[in-house]
Amino acid sequence: MVMDRIDFDILRSLQNNARLSNKELAARVGLSPSTCLERVRKLRAAGVFKGFHAEVDPSALGIGLQALVAVRLQQHSRKLVEGFRAHALTLPEVVAVYHVAGATDFLVHVAVRDADHLRNLAMDAFTTRREVAHIETSLIFGYTRSPTLPMPA
Repeated sequence: MVMDRIDFDILRSLQNNARLSNKELAARVGLSPSTCLERVRKLRAAGVFKGFHAEVDPSALGIGLQALVAVRLQQHSRKLVEGFRAHALTLPEVVAVYHVAGATDFLVHVAVRDADHLRNLAMDAFTTRREVAHIETSLIFGYTRSPTLPMPA
């Protein structure tokens, strides 16, 4: 899909506040509400929007600890990579799975109740996998996620 300045303005506005009404969004980007709605529909149909999400406070869910688990596979074959990725995505504690280059094959962001939960997850869900050669866990003391991706000017 070829996007223009107005499409990028729509994306930028919705990245900052996905709860904007169509009327508010149209006013921000200088379109009529009907034209704005049609543009948003086209962006959705083209797969530009991957979803709209609410950010939840982890402590409200009993999550007291987050970590990145660096996973190195025995062998870097497509079958093992896809198998591990599929397995990781089935785990309820997994927030995100990053397939990366370098000494580590995956970084897996996990959210758990406490240190015991993290240890059990590492032992039961990662080290028991035949394709896993090594894991290294880094605790996350805090993080800030940018709500937006950079847009062309």
